[in-house]
Amino acid sequence: MIEAERQSISEELDPPFVIGRPVGDPGPVIFCSPHSGRIYPQAFLQASRLKGLTLRKSEDCFVDELFSSAPRHGAPLLAARFPRAYVDVNREPFELDPELFAEPIPAFANPHSVRVTGGLGTIPRIVADGEDIYDVKLPLVIGYERIERLYQPFHAALTQLIEDARSRYGFAVLVDCHSMPSTIVGHPHTARPHMVLGDRFGGSCDPRLTRLLRTSLAAMGYEIQLNRPYAGGFITEHYGNPRQGIHTIQIEINRALYMDEERIERLKGFDRLAASLDGLIRRLVAEVYSLAATPPLAAE
Repeated sequence: MIEAERQSISEELDPPFVIGRPVGDPGPVIFCSPHSGRIYPQAFLQASRLKGLTLRKSEDCFVDELFSSAPRHGAPLLAARFPRAYVDVNREPFELDPELFAEPIPAFANPHSVRVTGGLGTIPRIVADGEDIYDVKLPLVIGYERIERLYQPFHAALTQLIEDARSRYGFAVLVDCHSMPSTIVGHPHTARPHMVLGDRFGGSCDPRLTRLLRTSLAAMGYEIQLNRPYAGGFITEHYGNPRQGIHTIQIEINRALYMDEERIERLKGFDRLAASLDGLIRRLVAEVYSLAATPPLAAE
């Protein structure tokens, strides 16, 4: 099982991510799509009790494509190739679930977070709607393997993009890109807004950036909520440090805007939404320089 896992990673997920890079010098804005990976390794498919579209319920389908114009506007786009159900990079590195692994969880890990309790740790135990991914517990070494060979390289690449921007401009702006189900599980008639912006309740980025994104999207006709129900996950919280000139904001997009959630197919609205996001990217990249001219966007 372990050897099959290692072979799958080496042959199917090398490299574990792609970076869309601008033709010229990159600007201070970076886009990240950590949950749109859709290469499901054969060893994972064989180990999972779930098949087909069911296994993809946690995937932020096509989000990397929705933001694919970012490099044309001078902003790198980092996108995972591996799926969230395999390893989730929007978690602490060792949010390990005691119910998932055959051996005891090591002392350095965090087995008690709300995310782990819900089955959605660094190595998820369930897909988004609550179905178990595996029939049996996994060897702990498999979790380590995914973290070392996929999680850690992804974050190393993201850290490098941020540091490159900060060293060049004195600040960096990271937009963490996600999608959300159109309804809440168990409440099928409760519709969600078009998008949710999360800035950790003002703690992860300059409020002017949040305001810029919010007003830009609202002017396009989208219904926007702020921080509820998504204030930003590990990436937003971990990297967001306005005092050090690193500003992060999460964007969650309602999947009903652009895809059939059951069949996992693009709808006609995909092109309209992609065009809207292209305009958002263009405006953010253009205006971030003027915002930087007045403190405190750059590091103190």
